[in-house]
Amino acid sequence: MSSLDPITGDPADDRTLYGEHGVPVALAERPLLKNIDTVLGLLVEIPAALLVLADIVVLFCGVFARFVLHSPLVWSDELASILFLWMAMLGSVVAFRRGEHMRMTALVSKVSPTNRALLDAVAISASLAFLIMIAWPSLEYAMDELAITTPALEITNAWRAAALPVGVALMMAFAAIRLLRIADRKQVVRAILIVAAIVAVFWLAEPLFQDLGRLNLLIFFVGVVACSVFAGIPIAFAFGLGTFSYLALSTSTPLPVMVGRMDDGMSHLILLSVPLFVFLGLLIEMTGMARAMVAFLAGMLGRVRGGLSYVLIGAMYLVSGISGSKAADMAAVAPALFPEMKKRGAKEGDLVALLSATGAQTETVPPSLVLITIGSVTGVSIAALFTGGLLPAVVLGITLCMVVWFRYRHEDLSGVERTPPLKVLRLFIIAFPALALPFVIRAAVVNGVATATEVSTIGIVYAIVAGIVVYRQFDWKRLGPMLVNTASLSGAILMIIGTATAMAWGLTQSGFSRLLAEVMGGLPGGAPMFMAVSVVAFIVLGSVLEGIPAIVLFGPLLFPIARQLGINDVHYAMVVVLSMGLGLFAPPLGVGYYAACAIGHVNPDVGIRPIVGYMIALLIGVIIVAAVPWISIGFL
Repeated sequence: MSSLDPITGDPADDRTLYGEHGVPVALAERPLLKNIDTVLGLLVEIPAALLVLADIVVLFCGVFARFVLHSPLVWSDELASILFLWMAMLGSVVAFRRGEHMRMTALVSKVSPTNRALLDAVAISASLAFLIMIAWPSLEYAMDELAITTPALEITNAWRAAALPVGVALMMAFAAIRLLRIADRKQVVRAILIVAAIVAVFWLAEPLFQDLGRLNLLIFFVGVVACSVFAGIPIAFAFGLGTFSYLALSTSTPLPVMVGRMDDGMSHLILLSVPLFVFLGLLIEMTGMARAMVAFLAGMLGRVRGGLSYVLIGAMYLVSGISGSKAADMAAVAPALFPEMKKRGAKEGDLVALLSATGAQTETVPPSLVLITIGSVTGVSIAALFTGGLLPAVVLGITLCMVVWFRYRHEDLSGVERTPPLKVLRLFIIAFPALALPFVIRAAVVNGVATATEVSTIGIVYAIVAGIVVYRQFDWKRLGPMLVNTASLSGAILMIIGTATAMAWGLTQSGFSRLLAEVMGGLPGGAPMFMAVSVVAFIVLGSVLEGIPAIVLFGPLLFPIARQLGINDVHYAMVVVLSMGLGLFAPPLGVGYYAACAIGHVNPDVGIRPIVGYMIALLIGVIIVAAVPWISIGFL
């Protein structure tokens, strides 16, 4: 299998290896290495896809047995957890091979092509260095788990924990293959020497670090992590490098403990909904459900000035309630709406600006992956977060609609035909099964039919039935690639969660959380000032780290402080998530904006000016949500 373009998913040219976020690196003609990469890739991708499918089947069987047969499968969650960790690690390997681990490339993209190629080689070399350092501790951790027996299946827990050293070893192999396949050998040697020199300097300075106390927090968790992130090293590996260095050089903590924290972060059962909702998002696009929803909304609002912009806002709200994956949301809506909007005179810069803004606006629409992550790391009820997230997104949607009204108030509609009422009704009937899916998912959670983790399987079965029976659009040949893509995206996300969980644990053990609590809790002005600072902080964090790693890293530290100040957990979660969404989709750093540009095939430069008005509207909406708790908790 050839390398894939991470944006389009199409096979890349054999002479080009796409680094993270599509940065091209020239390859040499080395058939043996190419064949090894292809065979090894298939040996990883096929099991990863099967593990996603197995988890869906196991969880759905658990729901069916409990709710229909009234005979719960006591082993289903345990088996799902074992399969999940293997899927997460193999998915992370697939993401590493494809170059789909999240990176911040804002600075890397500004340097010359030669230096960019060097930084790409440094990113691979640094990732390999982390994997080498963590390899033995991960094996030790798996061996320690031999003595633990699982309660339901009564097998050794090493069957689950072995996923960690196996995944690390496979990523090491692919990292080595990628370095060997790069055409410019001098660049590779330079990159390896740079990384080796940095590692050696830190290792020789170990006695110095032992006496620096809390200054080590700045050196490792700010200096090492920040430099790694800005140098373009994948975020998961940047977090890992900072945490491993801190624990190895300035503490006496056994290094397998770090692997244990990564395991805890990656294998939390509630996170199993991440790959399942990602797969569901791909299903609704493949089955035509998203297109049916968009066609109905376009028919209903086609004669309204700016009507299709309102359709875009509404469609993103509805699709976000189904997929849980922001990239899948935008990919489902943009291809269906953008061509018609361009025919009506909409400028492509305004289109991509509004698409980005709706991406930020709908971050709280359930089942949001960020909300699921908040629930997993802070203990806040997932059902409460799902309920509380609906109205804040509506408030921000209203602020966006006000901007749309102002911009399109003089639009000429003389050439637009009105859709007859009977046709609108027919489009509604066709779209009804798709429109009902978000409500089916929410009803299943609220009525106790399924947990927040299991409910995605109900959505998957619903989408499959609707695609085959109602829409008669189900391409069985696409299932394999969709399962592999699900494993890859989920593995990249879960690897970040794992290393960020280890980092958060290291920060807590160092006393940083207590110091942060003292500073944030001691701000003048009490809860209002804390909320205002949180909005600014999470906008910045969202633009730099993206939502999930920022939540895993800072959620466990800040939510207890908010609670002490009398701020409701769900209310604070909504403000945090919307603030991060604002940062994630705001140029010049927000990677969500560039994803929207890639999906819409629009040059990022043309959307910079139009997006300013939308971002201001979103900020006003966030302030309203922060100032009025009822918006978030009124229906709990």
